Amino acid sequence: MLRVINLTRNAVLVENGRVANNAWTRLRGLIGVRHLAPGDGLAIIPCRGVHCMFMSIPIDVLYVDKYDRVVGMDPELKPWRFGSFYKGVHYVIELPAGTIARTATAMGDQLQVTF
Repeated sequence: MLRVINLTRNAVLVENGRVANNAWTRLRGLIGVRHLAPGDGLAIIPCRGVHCMFMSIPIDVLYVDKYDRVVGMDPELKPWRFGSFYKGVHYVIELPAGTIARTATAMGDQLQVTF
């Protein structure tokens, strides 16, 4: 179970998430998912970058450092695209498209992540 709160914005990003932390779950990611409801999400640990190959939905991606701070963002990353590369990334959080905008999440925001 994964829960992510943006402490800087006092906003819940993920209520009902999951963690991908082994070779199979990291490789699979969100491939095959046709809908992400608000509050859903996936943390990929460890992870420095993402791709949306074989995906059918756009997603928001947060790149997070080892101190749980947002160091990069890809809002509404479309299927069949590669994410950006940022320094200091320890893991990523994949969210329903529009979550970054809806919660006003920004670079430098402090997250509280519960696995």
